[in-house]
Amino acid sequence: MWYLCYFLHRHLDFRREEAQALADTAGCGDLIEWKLPHGGSPDSPFWYINVPNEDFAKKLVASSILIKGLYEVWGEGDTFEEMLAEVQNYPIDKKQPYYSESITFKLVMEGFGTKLNSVMQKDLLKKLACIPFEGKVDLKNPQHLFRLLYTENPIKNDDMPTIVPPRWYFGREVCTGDRSCVPHYELPRRSYIGPTSMDAELSLLMCNMAGVRKGSLVYDPFVGTGSILVAAAHFGAVTWGADIDIRIIRDGRTREGKHRNVWSNFKQYGLMEPVGLLRYDAHRPPLRPGLEELFDVILCAPPYGVRAGGRKSGGRKAEKGIPNKPIPDDMRATHIPSTAPYGLTECLYDLIQFAATFLVVGGRIALWMPCASDVYTDGDVPTHPALKLIANSEQVLGRRWSRRLITLEKHRPFDRASPLEIPTVECPALLLALENPDAETEDGASPTVRDAVMPAEKRPKRERKGDGGSANNQETRRLPMYRNKNC
Repeated sequence: MWYLCYFLHRHLDFRREEAQALADTAGCGDLIEWKLPHGGSPDSPFWYINVPNEDFAKKLVASSILIKGLYEVWGEGDTFEEMLAEVQNYPIDKKQPYYSESITFKLVMEGFGTKLNSVMQKDLLKKLACIPFEGKVDLKNPQHLFRLLYTENPIKNDDMPTIVPPRWYFGREVCTGDRSCVPHYELPRRSYIGPTSMDAELSLLMCNMAGVRKGSLVYDPFVGTGSILVAAAHFGAVTWGADIDIRIIRDGRTREGKHRNVWSNFKQYGLMEPVGLLRYDAHRPPLRPGLEELFDVILCAPPYGVRAGGRKSGGRKAEKGIPNKPIPDDMRATHIPSTAPYGLTECLYDLIQFAATFLVVGGRIALWMPCASDVYTDGDVPTHPALKLIANSEQVLGRRWSRRLITLEKHRPFDRASPLEIPTVECPALLLALENPDAETEDGASPTVRDAVMPAEKRPKRERKGDGGSANNQETRRLPMYRNKNC
């Protein structure tokens, strides 16, 4: 049955993709259809969706972050009179159950791009009196809710461009989305966060895009302060994370000196704690040889240098071929291994190969990738023979820079014997945008993005302030300060 799908007017590139992913998770992805809204603008928050039945529609919307509601449209039109005429002509057998004296109802009027003041609402209410509702009005707990929607054609709404021609809709509310989890997990309220902590809304979106459900084994190889795993645990997933810097996972502090760490966030929300939070290198994962198809979902935001650069095991001695000295037993607990820069291209290559190997068939990986909007091409998206692209959703960050949530699904087993089972990871458009530092500076781009994707020998030299100190001291200075809500 066709319903009017009313989206939130935000994250425009994620809206239908999230709904489609939720349908795929429910096993009915092939059964839903989409129809362009009136006016033909994909930016419109009003789309038509065809779903098998009303029960499925309620399940679909219940977990959605970006759907406001689904409505059975009784009538629509360019004018109020056209809409009212369609309501009168809507099949009586579909309307009759809601005209009964035994039911309670409520009528809500809402404008998109405009406001319907009290005078307008009173006038519209008088015109709607021709609809023969005989039940009682219950404003607090009605059995059925009816909604009158009017669009005004704003140039911008919530800082998002849109072209929505004037239109009137009237219909029965089938179900509404529940966004109460978004403010519940907001970062300012969280016990332990850092400069790279993922926004709560985006973390929840990542989970929906990747098909996280109760009992899923979810892995984040760049766990940081655990924001993404907190969202996965909200959906009932079993979580596991790793990071190359154990101090971020284990040794957080507030400005008052109170101890905080990733586990603090799970305790704060009463969520099941991760089965493991490990210190290891994503470039050399220490998993047992021959192990495959371990994780249902992989979620991550790889470090690409805007707020924190990528690191892998290594250092100056390793680059020169000098073997490391054994660590004394009494220093192992506090020892911080040396690390080396971990470029974006190398990081994505390792991550895609890991996903192709360790995801179960049908499992998904959702990862963030930076891009330069003016020169981006689809060739920038990493690929692998065992993975297929499900969604490529852009979040605009500025005039030139954005990042994309790439969702890939493993569609067949990994073939270790084949020499072709390797990723294709290129960032030609991004590298091209970073070749001209002057243009980059004019556009306000961060030079740390360039460092994340360019080899060290090609990066422009920078002057270091101070005496530099030891490598361990430099490593300590790179560690960001983490805070909590009481700071």
